[in-house]
Amino acid sequence: MMNAPCIAWGIGMTSSHKASLEAAYVLHSRAYRDSSLLLDIFSREHGRVGAVAKGAKQAKSKFNGILQPFGPLLLSWSGRSELMTLTDAELQQAPIKLKGPQLISGFYVNELLTRLLQRHDPHQQLFDIYHETLQMLEKGEHEEQVLRRFEYYLLQETGYGLILDHDVETGEDIHSGAQYCYHIERGPVRAVDNDAGILVDGATLLALQDENLQGAVQLKQAKQLMRAVIAHQLGDKPLRSRELAMQKVL
Repeated sequence: MMNAPCIAWGIGMTSSHKASLEAAYVLHSRAYRDSSLLLDIFSREHGRVGAVAKGAKQAKSKFNGILQPFGPLLLSWSGRSELMTLTDAELQQAPIKLKGPQLISGFYVNELLTRLLQRHDPHQQLFDIYHETLQMLEKGEHEEQVLRRFEYYLLQETGYGLILDHDVETGEDIHSGAQYCYHIERGPVRAVDNDAGILVDGATLLALQDENLQGAVQLKQAKQLMRAVIAHQLGDKPLRSRELAMQKVL
């Protein structure tokens, strides 16, 4: 797999109590009391952070119009509790513009981060991959390929990485011409009659690992595999973004 690019716009924290500006995105926001916002932030140095932006809904607020999803930001916050207080925000680069199916895919990626990442657990490489994913969606690159790539990295970073290069029973390398059953808790094994698991071609496993999914069959199998693994990690609560997409893309 390729090494993630380094994002250059952030500046790290200076202490555990008060942060200087650092690279971040708003994953989700909702109204809080009369004039404030509750934010779910994904920052490069500190991972997922919950914060309140006091007075952000007021017309003269310095936060007004800045705290939107898909905008590369510089943020700072203070506090010691689970919910921080946002102290400053700057739009560091032009917002990434997503529309139509790309916008839904962006919401899907944000929801995965919100659901699967623990608070205050840094994932710098994943942050860089997330930034790159949004850029790829904005450019109109093949959405399913882009999403499968992001899902792969997300699972790797959160400790649920897929085994794609060898048969977990025999230890043999995956063969592109063979079929396998992927067991979520174990990994791939050669397919036999009535074997439980997700049926997938060896060529698909190797292509997913190499970020080179090609053709309808590989894309379909990779989607089925990723859906099953992610659903296993998420539990019973469905993804709202997937319902919104009506299974057309995600």
